[in-house]
Parts: sequence; structure tokens; C-alpha cells
Amino acid sequence: MPMNLLHANDRPGAYPQSWYAATANETELFPALESDVVADVCIVGAGYTGLSAALHLAEAGLRVVVLEAHRAGFGASGRNGGQLGSGQRKDQTELEPMVGREDARKLWDMGEDAKTLVKDLIARHRIDCDLKPGIAWAGSRDSDVRGIHDYADHLRDVYGYHEIEVLERDAFHALCPSPNYCGGMLDMGAGHLHPLNYALGLAQAAAGAGAQIFELSEVLAIEEGRPATLRTASGTVKADHVILACNGYLGGLEKRVAARVMPINNFIVATEPLGDDAARVLTRDVAIADSRFVINYFRLSADKRLLFGGGETYGYRFPKDIAALVRKPMLEIYPHLRDVRIDYAWGGTLAITVKRMPYLARLGNNVLSASGYSGHGVGSATHAGQLCALAIQGETSGFDVFAQLPTPAFPGGAAARSPLLLLAMTWFGLRDRLGI
Repeated sequence: MPMNLLHANDRPGAYPQSWYAATANETELFPALESDVVADVCIVGAGYTGLSAALHLAEAGLRVVVLEAHRAGFGASGRNGGQLGSGQRKDQTELEPMVGREDARKLWDMGEDAKTLVKDLIARHRIDCDLKPGIAWAGSRDSDVRGIHDYADHLRDVYGYHEIEVLERDAFHALCPSPNYCGGMLDMGAGHLHPLNYALGLAQAAAGAGAQIFELSEVLAIEEGRPATLRTASGTVKADHVILACNGYLGGLEKRVAARVMPINNFIVATEPLGDDAARVLTRDVAIADSRFVINYFRLSADKRLLFGGGETYGYRFPKDIAALVRKPMLEIYPHLRDVRIDYAWGGTLAITVKRMPYLARLGNNVLSASGYSGHGVGSATHAGQLCALAIQGETSGFDVFAQLPTPAFPGGAAARSPLLLLAMTWFGLRDRLGI
């Protein structure tokens, strides 16, 4: 059976000891499901996908129930790097040969729709989550920088996207004074935010629109049918439609999804507040992501800590010393931080697909699934929730664009995918370290 990471690394109903949890907006615990209820739609998972779907469906007047095993925003939605990127996880120059220029254009436009949706939801529901503009892409080698600059030109010339500034070595160092980087680009149409507070804000908005959210209510079984029946330890939900919004925490709940969506673990640290020394990390309040295969991503927090993400694992358990794991790539980027204290270190589980594009699927007549955002979930997952809501209401065009994407199963299925991915990622990690 595929691994279930719901209980491997966290206390029941508890957020990880992250800087995000320590600075989360105060909210009340939603109740657990302790009865038998009926709904038009039952959503499994209260991350960005599930909460966005719940909000849009409730606003349309449907009876919506959300079942969350722990807390709203417990998974990757409340632990990630907080970067709201442009387009899709896969570059347009990779999508064009994969799906054709016309569909690649649709995917670019939908990626921009996702970005706009997040910004609009934050504004409309007054979600306090420190949304700021700007993500810079960094290259550690001259060849990487040339590739980034060529891609910026491609976005401008083919897609009419003009919010990117190309940065040569000196200009990049003026923004990000790391000796490891030699240029890149700055996308001011992208942004960054406090991911847990964004998730909590979506939960409050969905509840305010009439959705019923039940926390500490893990779904143990789903009986397909019309209506479908979802069982927890202390209640059931009968619903005409089901949305699986579990991402990396799906476990063995749905084997057809598990074969195509792989959970992997990623890690972040927060340093002590840097004060005036923050200018030796970043001179502007933007986020950074680099060109490595195993990406380093970082930004400054509101209280001038460095929030640095790096390192991945593919096993069941998180490493015992997350801080040591992430400190290593952090010091490759900023050697002068060797004596800086790390105050928080946490891990989370995201989900990837072979093609690094979201997996949206119909699993029977009345079950939808959306997951596999591959590290691009702030926008993509929010948008996927909206697309699921629209599909249930009969508007399927957006959902179908993603459902038609090729999403092969991992070789060997769920049982063999982890060791195979570990071999591949080890090789690419070695390439990053050797500079090849």
C-alpha cells in the first residue's frame, strides 16, 4: 500500500513547529464530524485545492462538506515556500513540444488566471497573509543564466509577458548578494505570501459562505455510488459528488491517483532575525528560486529572518536533524551565515507527477481528483479547486485542459516509485554539486 504521511511526522491535529505556525492568525478549531450528514459535494482535504473548491461551490449555493484529517492548511498548503509563480510548473518552452503551441498558450493563460485568482481572493476576503510582489530566478552557472535570459525573451516575444526584468551579474548581485549566483531575472508579476495564513483565510471565507468544515476527521473509506458514502471514525457523509484534494497525503485512499502522484518531502528553516544584516541576503522584499534540479528557494520574513528551503527526501520519515540538512545548501548560497542561529526547522510533503504538471482526473461519474502540483501549488492548487467547482456545475472546459494532459504512472506503480525516484534525484543532485 502507498505510504500515508498523515501520521508519520506530526502529532494529530497539530501544525508543525514552523515559523508559519508561530505567526499564524488566530482562528478557532473547526469541529470533528460526529454524525451522519448529507451534502451535494464532499471534499477530502482542507488545503488550497479543497478550500478553494469549497468556497466556490458554497458561493454557488451548493451544500458543501470538507473533511480534514488534521487542521485546515495542515499539509503542504501551510508549510511551503509561499511563492506564487507565473505560468505553470513546467516552462513554456517545455510545454510547447509536449502539447503543441495552442494548448501551451492555454496553459500559460490559465497559469496567469491562477495568479490573478489568488490575488483576487486575498483582496476580496481581506486575507492577512503578507502578499508581496516579486520572484527572482537565479543561475549559478553562465549557461543557466543564458537559459533564464532566453526564456525571459521567449515569454516577452511569444506570450506578451512584460513583467520580467533580465538581470546580468552585477544587477543580480545588487538584489541578491550571494557569491553563488551570476545572473537571472526578476518577475514582478509573481509574488510571495505567508502560506498558512492564506490557507486559514480561505477556510474562514469558505465557512463564511456556508461550507461545513470538519477537522480531525480523517476519511477511512469511500464507497462509490450515487450518492457516494465517505466514512470517518465517528461519522459518515453521503454526497452526490466527491472531490479528492489530498495531494501528498493521499496514502492508499485512491490507488488510481497514487500510481501517478508521488509524495516527496521538502524542508525549510527560519533563521534568527537578521536585523540590518538582512541586506546581505536580499536588498529587496522579493523571493528567490534557483536553477538547480533540486531547487533552493528563499526570502525574508516580515521580521527579517531568512526563510530558506532546500533538500528533499523520499522516505517515510523526516530526518532527525532538519536544520542540519537545510543548513548545508543555505551555506552554499550564503557562506557568511555559518554562525547564524536557526530558530525553526520543519518539513512537509508535497506531490509530484512524472511530467511535473498537475493531475486532474475524473474517477467515475461523480468523483474528481486534483493533485500533483510539483512545487507550484500556491496558484495551481487554488485554481484547481475552482476548476473542480466549475466542473461539478457543468462548466468543464478548464478542468478538461488539465485532464487531457499526459500523466503517466510512475514506473512500477506506487510500490516502486520511491526507490526509482530516489535514484534519479540522487543523480541530479550530484549534477548540481559538480556543476554539470
